[in-house]
Amino acid sequence: MKLGLNTAILEHMTFDELVPFVSKIGFESIEVACWPQGEAERRYAGVSHIDVTNLTQDKIDHIHQLTKEHHIEIAALAFYPNTLDPDPKTRQFNIDHLKKVIVAANQLGVELVTTFIGRDPKLNMDENLEIMKEVWPDIVKFAKSHNIKIAIENCPMWFTNDEWPGGKNLFISPKVWRKVFEIIPDDNLGINYDPSHFVWQFVDYIKPLYEFKDRIFMVHYKDMKVYHDRLNEVGTTANPTEYMAPKLPGLGDVDWSQYVSALNDINFTGHGCIEVEDKAYENTTDDIEKSVELSYRYLRQYLI
Repeated sequence: MKLGLNTAILEHMTFDELVPFVSKIGFESIEVACWPQGEAERRYAGVSHIDVTNLTQDKIDHIHQLTKEHHIEIAALAFYPNTLDPDPKTRQFNIDHLKKVIVAANQLGVELVTTFIGRDPKLNMDENLEIMKEVWPDIVKFAKSHNIKIAIENCPMWFTNDEWPGGKNLFISPKVWRKVFEIIPDDNLGINYDPSHFVWQFVDYIKPLYEFKDRIFMVHYKDMKVYHDRLNEVGTTANPTEYMAPKLPGLGDVDWSQYVSALNDINFTGHGCIEVEDKAYENTTDDIEKSVELSYRYLRQYLI
């Protein structure tokens, strides 16, 4: 397994700055944030370390030279929008940009794009799966035509009031995964497996690794803390941020020795990227940079 970093947390750095920074710490790869240029629509979104819209051959050559010099591999290009947004213009914009990310990955020689399927939060799961049938087969076929695999993260995107009540990503559980893969059986569609989201949904985060081992293209290393005193006050139907919080690896409820052990069991040899989203380490850019190093040092003990 190769230990990498999702670059979204390093919004204050340019691509040229972050590559030597992560290399010096010891990281082997990066999952590069590739949002459209402009203001963020939500926390950790809007970061664009590679501008896929204006990617020239000179820029491609520079990216290759820089990553080679610092022994960093690009594990994936990342763009996590809502491609099933109920607003047609927003939905199409997100789909169009996702396809630009796919094209850029092909141009850069990167095999993987990480993203969300999306969801209309006001519709139930069955209704959303019907919309997915209309939208996603074309995206997956477009990716296959460019020799790109797509890994969907299992984040429900159910954290803020505007995401109520269903969240903005339907790819949330093993039951849904089975349905998605029945609808789109293409072998270039898979999972970016993040155990933290199963923690606050009270889902076993170890068992699905074995069932879906052939569909796991990448994994995230992010921790999650459930505050049971708060949960007793608000219940599981409350906005989830009322009873949980993302934490640095080792500071939450994920048993990382068991998680990595299971990854070894299924012979996962791909990239595992740390995703830092711990508000306790975001007061200054120094805090952010230290949190990246702390996360690396903690997880390195499990990975050779």
